[in-house]
Formats: sequence, structure tokens, C-alpha cells
Amino acid sequence: MNPSVRNEALDSAEGLLDLLDAWVGLGWLRALDHAFAAFLHQQVAQAPPLLLLGAALASHQLGRGHVCLDLDATLADPDRSLSLPPEGAAAGVVSGPARLLRGMTADAWVEGLSHPDLVSAGAGDTPLVCTGGRLYLRRFWACEQYIGEAVRGRLADSAILRAGVDAASVRAWLDRLFGPPGQGGTDWQRVACALATGGRFTVVTGGPGTGKTTTVVRLLALLQALQQEAGRAQPLRIRMAAPTGKAAARLGASVAGAVHELPLPGDGAGARIRAAIPTDVGTVHRLLGSRPGTRHFRHDSGNPLALDVLVVDEASMIDLELMTAVFQALPDHARLVLLGDRDQLASVEAGAVLGELCARAGGGHYTAPSREWLRRVSGEEIPGALLDARGEELDQHIVMLRRSYRFGEDSAIGSLARAVNAGDAAAARAILAGQGMLPDLAVQTLEGAGEGALERSVVHGGAEGFRPAGDGARPAGHADYLCRMVGEDPGDEAEPEAVSAWAGRVLEAHRGFQLLCAVRQGPWGVEQLNRRVEAALRTEGLITGRGVWYAGRPVMVTANDYGLGLMNGDIGVTLRLPHRDADGRPARALRVAFPKEDRGDRVRWIQPSRLTRVETVYAMTVHKAQGSEFDHTALLLPDHEVPVLTRELLYTAITRARRWFTLIEPVPGVLEQAIERRVIRGSGLGAALRGSPPGPDPGGGGNGR
Repeated sequence: MNPSVRNEALDSAEGLLDLLDAWVGLGWLRALDHAFAAFLHQQVAQAPPLLLLGAALASHQLGRGHVCLDLDATLADPDRSLSLPPEGAAAGVVSGPARLLRGMTADAWVEGLSHPDLVSAGAGDTPLVCTGGRLYLRRFWACEQYIGEAVRGRLADSAILRAGVDAASVRAWLDRLFGPPGQGGTDWQRVACALATGGRFTVVTGGPGTGKTTTVVRLLALLQALQQEAGRAQPLRIRMAAPTGKAAARLGASVAGAVHELPLPGDGAGARIRAAIPTDVGTVHRLLGSRPGTRHFRHDSGNPLALDVLVVDEASMIDLELMTAVFQALPDHARLVLLGDRDQLASVEAGAVLGELCARAGGGHYTAPSREWLRRVSGEEIPGALLDARGEELDQHIVMLRRSYRFGEDSAIGSLARAVNAGDAAAARAILAGQGMLPDLAVQTLEGAGEGALERSVVHGGAEGFRPAGDGARPAGHADYLCRMVGEDPGDEAEPEAVSAWAGRVLEAHRGFQLLCAVRQGPWGVEQLNRRVEAALRTEGLITGRGVWYAGRPVMVTANDYGLGLMNGDIGVTLRLPHRDADGRPARALRVAFPKEDRGDRVRWIQPSRLTRVETVYAMTVHKAQGSEFDHTALLLPDHEVPVLTRELLYTAITRARRWFTLIEPVPGVLEQAIERRVIRGSGLGAALRGSPPGPDPGGGGNGR
């Protein structure tokens, strides 16, 4: 480091720890990050200050979803890479990372990380690993290495497996399930099914409405049909899982419907295939057998899952450690099929596994042997633009579904999502500027709109910003479900069936609109918006009850509650339930109605006092909305750039909309800033997938946190 810019905090470990403590006091770091650096100093008093700084920042990055601390990126732009100091922090109170690291070189930092008891390049059991310009806590480095080795192992025998596929039989079943090939370009759903028959690892990625669920149900039918034709007495043991209870319930309901519609033979063989496709979907944690209070699972490499095929949906939400546990629990012979949208927000915890697996999916990179095999097995032709003589083995097992059945070429929502994904801010703005010609898109600028404009838009849906849809429908706001709650109330003497049907209609109407925010706190965050919207609804007389619980209050469950059968992310609406009191007279009691995903308009009623982990949800964060869909979605941007506001967040918010999308801007320009900002998580998984030296099983040894 240049001596002229040397920072005194780096002169001693004590000085550095004091500075880190000040950062914790300002909310820049977590207490956990400081504690980790202090622990290392306690274990090795001679630990260099630069090492302790790196350890604290590597821990800090884990809290922000990064697997490691990228030294080069941190030195190039400390404030942006670390998101420090946080928004609105007082300047000049203490030295920040940019000042502390000014003049530092990567070589100097690597040299400062040298201590054989604390840091290694991978070998041994040091708590930190520094390799390839990245500083890891050992456990996360080991996870990357394990996943890389596991994926490569599953790809190693692909040529042998493909050679054993009965091409004629697969082709015949694909024709039955999809119809004949060659109708309107490459059928990527058909390609995905064919590809999965020739390997033990397949990734199917695609945006909302591209048919991922349809694809996997037909794939499972194909695999069971081939198993039956091979004369095997038992069907394949298939399990399906998703990262959250809500996603699992939704997948189960979708699969049940798709299985019923499968074009299978009407004989006993078809019935057996249909019966062998499970519709019971659980969470990944429940599948693996989570052990409360630990990071460990009942199923691992020593006690693998009893299955032949595992399908994991919404894989973009699965973090590095959980994906490692999935691979550890898989039997060697089993097929793993991952489904997800590579462009959505990554997991809340550290890692972006699906994104890294699918980093090259857009370009295909299929080799000539793969094209020929797929042509023979599926009858589909891979376009020449997606061929690559130097395509990697991983590329040959990834399929990107490229046709959206929800957002066609004439959909403004689809066009906006594609422009955001492409990083084309000018195109996105042009699409928004043409909103008057499009029935499904609106933009509202709050600047100069007057007091209460935001609240009015949320309450009434901003319907003036849209032309009527083809069926004459207009987008709803929160007033819609509240008006239905009051206007369609069945009365005190209603039969239970009528009450249940009423509640079902209210829940359906509530799903018609949702306000999304990028942040939780501040004037444009979820917490304040929920209070503002509630106040606006009271002013208009749409809600009247007082206290925490009142008729019309929508709530979201924030933690799984298996006793109540409710999962994190489930949404219910509080209603005044008609019933008979102890004397047999008509009465009302507040109950929260939650939909039963598998029972049409049937609902379950929960006493408010039993719901200890819920929050009001007139507004929710985009992260919480992941995996959900609403007829009309409104995204409220903040009035300035914030680290979480990225291209991926915008895309996720836009694609939550089924029919209408409203962008609400406090001031112009923030949208363009967000489109230019990408989520780039510090990670070395890409290198591990392509063959860096394998590491130890993360479940054994090592003292990294």
C-alpha cells in the first residue's frame, strides 16, 4: 500500500477491531461479522489486521448473499461491492472501506492474508480459504467444490446413458405426449424431455408461462412409460420438492391438474403411468429431514434418499448450502431435474446456484453430437445459432424454454420484461412511453401528482392508466376485494357452504392486486406503505374496525407453521365469520380465511390469536412475492438508487403480473439506474463446475463458521 494513504486502523489488530466495532455501531456491519474477526484474533494473536478485515468483510458478504469476498471487485469499487456505508449514513464519522482500502493492491491484500493457521488455498482445515482472488469461509468454499464435483460426476457417464436410450420408443411417446414434431419451430419442452432421458442431471429454465410444470409432468410420464416398457415390475420412485411450502403447494396443485390432462392411452398401461406420477409435493427441508437447531439433515451421503428421480422446482430460490445438501442426499443412480427461472432474484441466503448453472443457457452451446442425438430421439432440430463446437458438457444438459404462453410478442408486459432482462433501459422506457396503445401496462409518476396520488392508485388500481382489456375488464386495486367482502356478505343466517364460497370469492379478489416494494423501510418501503394504505382505506370507509385485527386485514405468514398447515408466504384475509353463539343466536367472530390450494374455493379458518408470525400485507417486498402471481401487480420504486434495486428485482416484479402491470415512480430516472445494475454475487462456483480441484465433503471437518 502507498504509505502516504496508510490508514492507522491497519497498524494493529486492536485498532482494526475498534474500527469494525464502530462500523457495527453505525449499522454498517453485523455484530456477527465483528465477532468472527475478534474470534480469529483471539485464536491467533498474531493475525494481521488485513486478515481480520478480510474475515469480517467475507462474513459481511455472506449476509448479503455473496459466497465469498471478491478481492479485485472490492478494491475496484469498495462502496458498491460492499454496499457500505449504507444509504443515509452520516459521512466522515469514521473511516469507511473506500478510505481504508485506498491505494491497496490485490497482491498486497493477499500477502496480508497470509497466516498458515488461518488461511490456506484449500488444503487443510483453516477457517478461511483464499483462492483465485476470492476469500471464503471454508464451509462455503467446500460447498462450491462439492457441488462442482457432484455435477461433473453426474455428467461423466452421459455418453453411455445416451447410447442406451431406445430412440424409437422415446420418439413414439413424445409424439403421443406432444403431437408430431416440426410444428412452428423447435419445441423446447419436447427437447427437455428427450434430453432428460439420456442423463442423470438436467436443468430446465424459462420465464413465467413457458411451461416448466407442463414439461416436467410429461417428462415424468415419459420416464414411467419407458420403465414400464422395459418390463420392470416397479415404477420409478419419484419425489418432487420446492424451497417453500407455498411453492410446494402450488406445484402440487399444478401437477395434479396436468396429470389429469395427460394424453395417455385409455388402457391399464396408461392408468398405471398416470398413477405413478406423484402429486404430493413437499419442501426441500422436509424431504431431506431437517434437524431442528442444526444445519444438518437426516438424509445425506451416508443415508441417501430412497428415490430414482428427484424434481426440484423454483431452484433459483435455493442457496448454496441447501443445494449441497440436495446433492449429498441423492443416490448415485438417481436423476435430478432442476426447474426455475434463471433471471429471477437469487436465494436470500448465500449463492446463486441456478444462475451459475444456466449462465450460458441463452446461447445454447449444443455440440453437433448433441444435435444429432436429439434429432434422432425427439425429431426436433436445434437451430444453428445455438450450436457450438466447443460447447461444454454442462451445456448439453440444460434447456431454456424460449416460448412464453402467457406473454406473447404483442404483450407489453412481456416486452418490458425482455427489455429489462437485456439491460436495454432505452427500450424499456420506450415501451412504457407507449402505454396508451397497450392494454396491460401503465406507468404513474408521482412527481407533481399531488398529495395522496399513490394511495389512490393502490386503493383503486390506477384504472385510468389502462385501456379496457379485450373482455372489458379493468385492473383492480385493494378496494375491489373489500367491496366484495361487504357487498357479497351472505348474512348472519347463511349456511356454511355459502360462507365458504363467499370467503373464496374474497380471497380470489384479493389475489387480483398486489403492491410490491423494493425495500422494507423508509418512505417507499413496505412498513410505511402498509400503514399509509391502511389509513387511506379507513378514510374511504372501506375498512372500519379498530385494533390490530379487523375485517378486511390481509396478512402474510412469515414462518412455516405445520400445526396450522400454513407455510411461509401464505396469504389470508380477515373476515367476520357468521356463527351461532352459546345460546344459538346468530353472531360474528373475526377469523382469518386462507385458501386451500387443492380444494377449489374451499377455505380454512384460523383464529387470529393463533397466528403469531404474520404481518399486514397491503404491500410486500419483491423478494416475498417470488413464486406468486397476481392479476394486477404494481411496483413502487424508491426515489433514489438503492443497492437492492437491480435488473433482476425489476424482472421478478414485472413477471408477477398475469394481466396488468403498473410502474409507480416517485421521480424519473430510478428505473434506468436499476436496469443498469445487475446482481453479481461473489462466487467461484462457475470455476468449480468446470473442473477446479475438488474439495472435501462439507459435512466433515473444517472449523469455518
